[in-house]
Amino acid sequence: MSENIIDEREEHGWREGTRGASSRLSLPEVNASVHVPKGGMWWRKLFAFLGPGYMVSVGYMDPGNWATDLAGGAQFGYTLLAVIMLSNLMAILLQAHAARLGIATGRDLAQACRDHYSRPVNFALWIACELAIIACDLAEVIGTAIALQLLFGIPLIGGALIAALDAFLLLFLMQKGFRFLEAFVIMLLTVIAVCFGIQLAAASPPIVEVLGGFIPRTEIVTNPAMLYIAIGIIGATVMPHNLYLHSSIVQTRAYERNDEGRRDAIKWATIDSTVALMLALFINGAILIIAAAVFHTSGNQDVAEIQDAHRLLSPILGLGIASTLFAIALLASGVNSTVTATLAGQIVMEGFLHLRLSPFVRRLITRAIAIVPVIAVTWIYGESGTAELLILSQVVLSMQLPFAVIPLVTFVTDRKKMGRFVISKRVAMLSWLVAGLILILNFKLLYDTFVNGF
Repeated sequence: MSENIIDEREEHGWREGTRGASSRLSLPEVNASVHVPKGGMWWRKLFAFLGPGYMVSVGYMDPGNWATDLAGGAQFGYTLLAVIMLSNLMAILLQAHAARLGIATGRDLAQACRDHYSRPVNFALWIACELAIIACDLAEVIGTAIALQLLFGIPLIGGALIAALDAFLLLFLMQKGFRFLEAFVIMLLTVIAVCFGIQLAAASPPIVEVLGGFIPRTEIVTNPAMLYIAIGIIGATVMPHNLYLHSSIVQTRAYERNDEGRRDAIKWATIDSTVALMLALFINGAILIIAAAVFHTSGNQDVAEIQDAHRLLSPILGLGIASTLFAIALLASGVNSTVTATLAGQIVMEGFLHLRLSPFVRRLITRAIAIVPVIAVTWIYGESGTAELLILSQVVLSMQLPFAVIPLVTFVTDRKKMGRFVISKRVAMLSWLVAGLILILNFKLLYDTFVNGF
């Protein structure tokens, strides 16, 4: 089918129709800017689509994950590995849906919401997403500030201000081209993976206990303290703004805008995100395993502060460089996360509000919305209570998940909107099950928090 022929079902499924989508491209400055070969070996196609999944995976191993994983491993040993695995599988499914939506419809998730819902609903969804980005930045900026303090002795406020400069870093990288930005992100991910690989080898955790941690236990739900950390892990892993981000950046590939080209693009984009998120599973699992092997078994179950983990890691592990590797990985994680969160903020603002500003101004506004509360919180709390703040931010993220997940699943299960790219009934049932599980866990957390006074 020619790319100029409009699918009648798609035209009826969206208020603006296919022509409306084509008139407002997501991230227009980089849309269809990455070349995709039409023939040749399969690995050339894979390489062309490699990148967006790794940019998305950044949000699944940000400093917020560190706080929840450290607390979970130190307090409860390997038990919450099952939660990390479950949340990662949920993330793989949802990110595949986000990629499918972006490629099949030419809309990112924010644009799709604006086209489908009423103005009041869209405003509420936009506010929810902005709150999620602010919560994400709270974790990322504080994490980066802590890393700068651990490595160079820079005060937390100074580190937070330095972290705010990521808007300029993103602008510089985007000017070099989207592939350059992806390469930068993948380089930092490699640094994180190497750092934790060395620490994991040094920790030498018992394999049997580690494997046992991947088996779900009812205690996770019945124990309020464990549930609190578990939902924090889910909030830190499946991140709302990542769904908006992925649905946009997959469109940077110059695949043919017809049925055959879209089908091929969906396949390769799904492979890219699945492999990248398995890397995120390794990183998150490694953090929790190290915390369990080093702190839980040595009587340091109360270790939740990143600073305490950094101070105790080398002496207990018996590896002098362990603490330095920990701080380097934290810095790389924070820089990576703030860059992608800023980009996600731009996508959300443009998609919901249709703002037409220069890229530089857009990014400054996006960062300002999120950075002001972060600076204020850092100024008030200083070096104390950062672990509680980080974990709380991930719980807030989890609370925003339904506002992104439910619209996404609604769209990809709608044949009128997706046409021949609608997901199968079995996958649809699984997707609604995931959405329902997220809602149930959130309501359970709210009940324990406000009714039981936890």
